[in-house]
Amino acid sequence: MSTTVRHTLGPAEGETVHLYALGVRFMIAGSATEGRFSLVEHPMPPRSLGSPVHTHRHEDEFSYVLEGRVGVQIGDAVLVAGPGELVFKPRGIPHAFWNAGDEPARLLEIISRAGFENYFREMAPLLAAPARDDAAVAAVAARYGLDIDFSTIPVLARRHGLRLER
Repeated sequence: MSTTVRHTLGPAEGETVHLYALGVRFMIAGSATEGRFSLVEHPMPPRSLGSPVHTHRHEDEFSYVLEGRVGVQIGDAVLVAGPGELVFKPRGIPHAFWNAGDEPARLLEIISRAGFENYFREMAPLLAAPARDDAAVAAVAARYGLDIDFSTIPVLARRHGLRLER
């Protein structure tokens, strides 16, 4: 008996969820890499927030910009990355990201170690609910070793000219 292994993922394939304006397309699950890394794609509409300031305890993130201009705050440093640029967001360092331009942006996010990709699956329905259940949101964040500072949302929006979507 042979097992068929799929080695390609087409541009319109893969499960997708949304955390407000941030899209998450699951491309490589940690189960396929023995937990070493996972890969997601993040499409973002113009001038949208990807994430408020947050800190990972367990994983590093590497963001490779495919299109558009992506703003990133890492600690106190703020930068804008364009197509072909790679941004390293190490664990333990507070960071945030957003679409810094007037055109859609898209980036590939390598998450190492794997597992955090499941955070997006769990958080998406909580953020899509008519009323946010802060206790449930906090429980998911805690389970994934993530500290999120939601109070930074209006600050980032004002500072970088972002449109906030619910």
